[in-house]
Amino acid sequence: MTNEQESEEVRLFKETKIKAEQGDAKAQVNLGVMYHEGEGVPKDYKEAAKWYRKAAEQGDDWMQYILGLMYSKGQGVPQDYVEAAKWFRKAAEQGFAMAQVYLSAMYEEGQGVPKDYVEAYAWFLLAKENGYEDSSEKIYFLEKRLTVKQGKKAQARALELRRLYGKQSER
Repeated sequence: MTNEQESEEVRLFKETKIKAEQGDAKAQVNLGVMYHEGEGVPKDYKEAAKWYRKAAEQGDDWMQYILGLMYSKGQGVPQDYVEAAKWFRKAAEQGFAMAQVYLSAMYEEGQGVPKDYVEAYAWFLLAKENGYEDSSEKIYFLEKRLTVKQGKKAQARALELRRLYGKQSER
């Protein structure tokens, strides 16, 4: 990288930080990415998580999903499955299919939420409806774990989730 390119990255970082500190959610996302990737500033996952959280708290579904990933992996924040599930749920409730998939997996494994195959199945069906294409095998696997009664309950729950959190996200 030339000195000129480095100087441009630093200038962009400073401008972005000012906007982010003023509460601009897009700038908060961009600043988080800069810390995450080390663009114009040393790589710092803790600072990235701080700025992602600020945007997530303003309702950014992508940053809610990213925070869920960071908490599930312990990247820049302490590993905390309860906190991961909380952020995945916030994004899932906005119709973000990948967050719905991760929330489903957390219910399937009992990570951060009680183990619940009915809830896992319902969220996974909603993710499929919202565009998650790699779903047939997973749905089949979850169906095999459900009794007939649980299957009916899962279908009813999926209908409820669809009504509450159907396709909303552009992602």
